[in-house]
Amino acid sequence: MGETIVSMKNISKNFPGVKALDHVQFELRSGEVMALLGENGAGKSTLMKILSGVYTRDEGSLEIFGKEYGDLTPRQAQEIGVAIIHQELNMCRHLSVAENMFLGREKVKAGVLSNAQMEEEAAKILEELKIDMDPGQVVGELPVSKQQMVEIAKALSTHARILIMDEPTSALTAREIEDLFRIIRDLKAKGCGIVYISHRLEELSHIVDRVTIMRDGQFITSMNFKDTTLDEIIANMVGREIKEKFPRVSCEKGKKVLEVRNLNAGHMVRNVNFSLYEGEIVGFAGLMGAGRTETTRAIFGVDPKEGGEIILDGKPVTIRKPEDAIRAGIVLAPEDRKKDGLCTKLSIRHNIALPNLDLICNKFGVINSQKELEMCDRVVENLKVKTPSVEVNTGNLSGGNQQKVVVGKWLARNSRVVIFDEPTRGIDVAAKVEIYNLMNDLKKQGIAVMFVSSEMPEVMGIADRIIVMCDGRITGEMSAEEATQSGILTLATQFENKLEAGAK
Repeated sequence: MGETIVSMKNISKNFPGVKALDHVQFELRSGEVMALLGENGAGKSTLMKILSGVYTRDEGSLEIFGKEYGDLTPRQAQEIGVAIIHQELNMCRHLSVAENMFLGREKVKAGVLSNAQMEEEAAKILEELKIDMDPGQVVGELPVSKQQMVEIAKALSTHARILIMDEPTSALTAREIEDLFRIIRDLKAKGCGIVYISHRLEELSHIVDRVTIMRDGQFITSMNFKDTTLDEIIANMVGREIKEKFPRVSCEKGKKVLEVRNLNAGHMVRNVNFSLYEGEIVGFAGLMGAGRTETTRAIFGVDPKEGGEIILDGKPVTIRKPEDAIRAGIVLAPEDRKKDGLCTKLSIRHNIALPNLDLICNKFGVINSQKELEMCDRVVENLKVKTPSVEVNTGNLSGGNQQKVVVGKWLARNSRVVIFDEPTRGIDVAAKVEIYNLMNDLKKQGIAVMFVSSEMPEVMGIADRIIVMCDGRITGEMSAEEATQSGILTLATQFENKLEAGAK
């Protein structure tokens, strides 16, 4: 590790009703990976948005490469050598990979936009990073994991010397995470300073040199990663020791609630059959592209079905659109909370009320404000949503608190089946435990709970029964007691194993 390239002292930032940062200290050196850790709402992203020119600070000093700066604009920060990869993807879905990478820095030849030059340069950058991708492909056609890699390539195309990564692995496959770590090590070797924000603490040992921990908008401590433990890190993040990362409750397995028979939908859902029972949580495991999310979308009526039956409490139900599923008692907390789960320009109150208008309106269609407020206050209190008011726009909440609103809006309904798709993606350790406890509460109430997760320890730690998918099909099922990581992985790669066997 080399010289100090970023020094932030006594940084404060206020938003209406919220003190986001309270005299925070932060330091970054060249050739190091600094993990910036804390719960959702701790102020990590706000601090980095000040460094990258997205936000202005109210107080404090900022030095970059030994020079003191006032308030930066994003362009000024980029020119200095600062690049940020945001947690929420900021892609123009209708543009190509190359056009996204050079957005705001377009190549022009004779006064005309030169797509050929941008694609040529983008191809070189992608090749250097060993990312197999066509620079001319439209970004909207790529899976989320590939879009994330485009964001990374875009940041590196600016020749950044300070790189901020905010939850960069949340949508990546295991193989892509390995590629990202390789890229990070290469950048370290070239003297680049990297700020790494992640709630996947198990990743830290692979790449991190030092750790800075924040809590409730304040600086708590900085330390060498090798001189601490994950338990100490978690205790500093949440202000207390979390004794049980995967709380599990025992319930008697009740009657069958949901049965899915021969479900087919597109290429990714093929003859899917399974059942959910009262008093159990069923986890769906598999690799990216296995068809788990597509299965949840087909059940909920987001995507059209080509065949199959859905039986709820012993009776067939017809679900052609999400409204049919909601009325039947089947609800979904989707994978992409910002795109599919929330109206980010609306308040917490409106987001909770919208899917529940049938519960809070009188027979003339007029909203009962008292019922609405009671419903919203109950969600905020039960899920510990960090907000000064239910009138705050959900777009201003941290990722974890946004997820709580997505989940919370369904709690007012007497739902029989609750489906969670990647419910803990991008949220902190303490918030994860709250989501697990919520699942357990639903389980104790006799509600059938199904959840999709790409984190194998999570599936094994919370699910009572695990169903594994590969290539759009269910390839196996096991109880929590008999599940092993190797056993799940074997079933999750069944299609790939067949391909390898056929090639021999």
